[in-house]
Amino acid sequence: MSKQNCWEFKKCGRQPGGEKVKDLGVCPAAVESRTDRVNGGLNGGRSCWAITGTFCGGKVQGTHASKMGNCLNCDFYQIVQKEERPNFKTAGYILSLIRDEE
Repeated sequence: MSKQNCWEFKKCGRQPGGEKVKDLGVCPAAVESRTDRVNGGLNGGRSCWAITGTFCGGKVQGTHASKMGNCLNCDFYQIVQKEERPNFKTAGYILSLIRDEE
C-alpha cells in the first residue's frame, strides 16, 4: 500500500475538490507547498500536526502549540512516524520550513 496523506487516511474531504470544501473550506495542510514531500507526502499531507488550522475531532484545530497534544495521540501521526522511521521529520523540522519562507 502506498503512503497516504492525512485527508486520504482521515477521509475529511477538505482537500482541493473534496466533498466538504464548500462547508468546511480547504485544509491548510492540503495546500501547504513549503512542506511538500516531507515524510513522503503531498504538500502538508504527512506533516499536518505542525500546520495551523487543520481539522480533527470534528473541529478546526489551532496553532501547532495548542494542538500538538492531540496530534501525538492521533492514529495518523503514529502511522507516519512508524512508516518514516528512522527518517521521520519532526514538528520542529517542519516548522523551520514554514518559518524560513515567511
